This record gives sequence, C-alpha cells and structure tokens, in this order.
Amino acid sequence: MGQQQLILVILGVIIVGIAIAVGTILFKDNAIDQNRSQVRADLGTLAQRARQYYLRPQYLGGGGRSFAGLTKETGIAVLASSAYTNNKNGAYSVKTAGTATELVLFGRGSWMLDDGVNYPEYECTVTATGYTIEQIK
Repeated sequence: MGQQQLILVILGVIIVGIAIAVGTILFKDNAIDQNRSQVRADLGTLAQRARQYYLRPQYLGGGGRSFAGLTKETGIAVLASSAYTNNKNGAYSVKTAGTATELVLFGRGSWMLDDGVNYPEYECTVTATGYTIEQIK
C-alpha cells in the first residue's frame, strides 16, 4: 500500500470517528430536550387534573374550590394513577401541600443533564385560574 493510500485510510478513520462523536452528542442533547418536554407535558396534565379536583364539589370527591385535600403524601395518588408517580419521563410529587388557593407540583426528569450530576427539574404552581411551569434545573 502506498503512502498516499495510507494517508487516505487514516483520514477516513478520523472523519468517521468525528462523525460518531458528533452524532452521540446530538443524540444526548435531543434526548434531554425531549425529556424536558415530556416532564412539562406530564406536569401540565397533573395541573389540569388538580384544577378539576379544585372545581369538583366535595360530595363528588373533589376539593370544593380548595386544593387543601392534596397533601404531599396522597396528592399525586388523588390526581392520577401510580403511572404519574414515577414513569419513563420522570418522577412527580406534590412539593407544597395544597392550600385553599394554590398547589405546587414538582417533576424531575429521567435523563441526566450534561453536568453528569443533575436531572431536569420543574415546579408547577396551580391556581384556580391556571398554572405556570418554572424550570429549576
């Protein structure tokens, strides 16, 4: 094999190696972005269920215009099945027990961030008129 052919083979191996490295980085970045979106969507679903609980009369198993029945221990179970406590997207809980006017939900994603230590985290504040989702990490 000539020197020119050997250089072309080495150059080809380097290019393939760089392409694999870039592909891996792009895959991980996309996976983190998708996980963030999924956690926000799950929190939105839980927030809507919390608002339904708020509006439902107490005699029908609701809060009767109060979030107070949604505690840290039982809040997620009241809002949804156990699938929302911990699913492929992340883990969810009631961060602050419900009061008459507000409930704070917490969601942690399942994909580790680029720092190798933390996971995406969000807080969702639910009120009678709507909800807001705020990114923590």
